[in-house]
Amino acid sequence: CVSGAHNTIVTARAGKDLVSSLVSGLLTIGPRFGGAIDDAARYFKDAYDRGLTPYEFVESMKKKGIRVPGIGHRIKRGDNRDKRVELLQLFARTNVPSVKYMEYAVQVETYTLSKANNLVLNVDGAIGSLFLDLLAGSGMFTKQEIDEIVEIGYLNGLFVLARSIGLIGHTFDQKRLKQPLYRHPWEDVLYTK
Repeated sequence: CVSGAHNTIVTARAGKDLVSSLVSGLLTIGPRFGGAIDDAARYFKDAYDRGLTPYEFVESMKKKGIRVPGIGHRIKRGDNRDKRVELLQLFARTNVPSVKYMEYAVQVETYTLSKANNLVLNVDGAIGSLFLDLLAGSGMFTKQEIDEIVEIGYLNGLFVLARSIGLIGHTFDQKRLKQPLYRHPWEDVLYTK
């Protein structure tokens, strides 16, 4: 149901080639689809490095009118967690030498959950914070290099790479199933006289 899959499917059903269909889906990646990983890493890193408490961080974002990237979900709740987030956290706590950014993200989640049950740490926030821990914990990067990696948007690159595999699959499925041109359901279209 995500925009990337939808665009890819519609384009493939229009008879376009693999690259056109893939690019159509990839072009939807941005702040609302995929880009939250980069922004979550940027904001969590900045807040943690400046020593902000979760309260200070969330409330400062609220004053700026910015939603906290990596927090919030349409379906998942405090009592119905995203298994991907849980598995990432379990893996990190077992295999990553330091999980300071992930733990900070969890503390932010604890605060946001006190406001609303759907303000959970989502998979974008989990990946963003764990990527920071991997960079910092590896001992292979200076602080300046980590700052540059986060600013450039490497995580969006990883998202694009991983998502491309699924979008290619959608393209081939539409062609294999010989799906006709996509038409949006008439009942969703408002006509006026």
